[in-house]
Amino acid sequence: MREQYMRNGEGFLLVYSITSRQSFEEINTFYQQICRVKDRDVFPMVLVANKSDLEKDRQVSSHEGRDLARNFGCTFVETSAKQRVNVDESFCHVVRDIRRFNKEQEGKDSGNTQFESPDVREEAGDKCCLLM
Repeated sequence: MREQYMRNGEGFLLVYSITSRQSFEEINTFYQQICRVKDRDVFPMVLVANKSDLEKDRQVSSHEGRDLARNFGCTFVETSAKQRVNVDESFCHVVRDIRRFNKEQEGKDSGNTQFESPDVREEAGDKCCLLM
């Protein structure tokens, strides 16, 4: 079922909890699955570190999140769903990436360009798929 969502998704928010090392480590598996299902090395994705309001319980540093996003070639955003911090921005980033990707794919079909991943951003971004 998850692969069906991945096949149909135009962009993805890869969300982990800063209070759970395990959730962070599982993100790479989701990333690899998406790349395999989409048969692409780069696809519109945003890496989202949630629960930034629980700084005292942090198990994953911001630096680790930024490094992983840089490895994936995607945007990084720290959010707090509880406090509604950067949640909308995360979705805006993935929508922008989807639009950029689609536009560049149209150009690629014409022989002009390829999708280039966006710069990694520390702060936050019509279709998307949320995997938790």
